[in-house]
Amino acid sequence: MPGSRTRRNPWLFLTAVIIASLGSPLAGTAFAGSVVVPPPAYAPPDSATLETAVLSGGCFWGMQGVYEHVKGVVHAYAGYTGGSAATAAYEAVSTGLTGQAESVRIVFNPQILSYGEILHIYFAVATDPTELNYQGPDSGTQYRSEIWYGSAAQEETARRYIAQLTAAHVFPAPIVVRLAPAGAFYQAEIYHQDFLVRHPDSPYIVINDLPKVRALKTLFPALYRATPVTVLPLN
Repeated sequence: MPGSRTRRNPWLFLTAVIIASLGSPLAGTAFAGSVVVPPPAYAPPDSATLETAVLSGGCFWGMQGVYEHVKGVVHAYAGYTGGSAATAAYEAVSTGLTGQAESVRIVFNPQILSYGEILHIYFAVATDPTELNYQGPDSGTQYRSEIWYGSAAQEETARRYIAQLTAAHVFPAPIVVRLAPAGAFYQAEIYHQDFLVRHPDSPYIVINDLPKVRALKTLFPALYRATPVTVLPLN
């Protein structure tokens, strides 16, 4: 993202470029398909017609782009959460000093897509849950992985799922995803919305995020939709 991308490790970044150029459907994901992430064992039914999930897991371009391709998602907004309205602006958040995290607010139909499935996609595709205060080439607390629960049911589902994945040693390093009650969510600037869909040729998107969409299609074929739902009309 312009003006704020801190390259944590140039050799890892170069490796990602090479892998992405090879066209692997799972390139760019946490462990390139070497880790099989099971679904949540605990997933209570939900009779509501609409629910909201808020997740942080690195750059919101990729997070939003992944969930816009998921069936049952009505809207996925890129934005900021964890801080105050006064600091909910890109240049301020990019300092890493505001408490804000780049996030995605997912409005979904739980009769089509469960909260558990949203979390399954989160851990399997959208983020690397073992990276603390960075994600891929981006470093800083604004790129932390955090689940912002909106209800007791969401909190219980997330806590049990993290415990399940931890007990099964699914990942080769500890899960560092935080849990916190959802606070105010501030939509990001217009130029950030639907960035993956509108700029598929951006080198950052090609290397870091389009592989996640391909992984979604490969790992979750029943939930994948080719035509994304977007915040802005697409010409």
